[in-house]
Amino acid sequence: MLLKPLESLYRYVVQRKRAHFLSGKLEIYKAPVPVVIVGNITVGGTGKTPLILWLIEHCRRSGLRVSVVSRGYGAKPPQLPWQVEACHSAEMVGDEPLLIVQRCGVPLMIDPDRGRAVKALLANKPTDLILSDDGLQHYGLARDLELVLVDYVRGLGNQRCLPAGPLREPIERLNSVDALLYNGANADCEDGFAFRLLPTVLINLKTGKRQPVDYLPIDQQVHAVAGIGNPQRFFNTLKMLHWNPIPHAFTNHTTYTAEILNFIPSLPLVMTEKDAVKCRAFAKSDWWYLVVDALPSPAFVSWFDTQLIRLIAASCLP
Repeated sequence: MLLKPLESLYRYVVQRKRAHFLSGKLEIYKAPVPVVIVGNITVGGTGKTPLILWLIEHCRRSGLRVSVVSRGYGAKPPQLPWQVEACHSAEMVGDEPLLIVQRCGVPLMIDPDRGRAVKALLANKPTDLILSDDGLQHYGLARDLELVLVDYVRGLGNQRCLPAGPLREPIERLNSVDALLYNGANADCEDGFAFRLLPTVLINLKTGKRQPVDYLPIDQQVHAVAGIGNPQRFFNTLKMLHWNPIPHAFTNHTTYTAEILNFIPSLPLVMTEKDAVKCRAFAKSDWWYLVVDALPSPAFVSWFDTQLIRLIAASCLP
């Protein structure tokens, strides 16, 4: 209740911003190719990066040339906009953009001004479709499709806006998005689609060697490192694999050093892929990261393919 006045002020600001977008008062960049937003209305991790990776590969299988734009949280590039390359450091370009480029080799431009990032991409790379990693609340970029992710277990919390709750926008905002995806749901529900994150492979940080997820013995004790929006989900995944994790939760986008990760007793260390892009330079021989892949429901795949056909056809009209 003490935070309710601040919540009211926050709601006023975000609703006014959206009203300007809808009324045309806000300067908006409309790209000549379809733009798909992958975002959320809650703080904390909902699985955006794994879904972005799935969308990239799925669209490529359809023959589309895909590019990605991202804010590049915490990035310090020489200039903006800045195209991310696999050889860059996470300190320069941000951990999530670097992960996406290293995994997929997709053209990716970082800039808090998403419209400017899209313009730079289109000027340099032949592109049929733009995916925006986050950016649901960045109304300076027009969008053709809004996909919003919700953690199925945590839901929308107390359904209050910041700082009284976890919502970036009022809950009514969900009525205007194109699709809701519930991370961790076992089946589609009335208002959205299910998707899951499946652990697929263990990769050694030092050697790059790949091992199956049952490589470590059952009940193996490991140091578990997660500097993501929802570390507990990662720790639960390791338990599901029948390991015995000692959890080490860090804030999202943490910058690591060898000293920070010097845990006792000496045990194998397993971290997220997002953390791994920041730790390879000082990794030890028994450090691993767990690759997880998004698995959307068949109904979502069918729905998304229908939307793709519509969007690409519309973008080809004179």
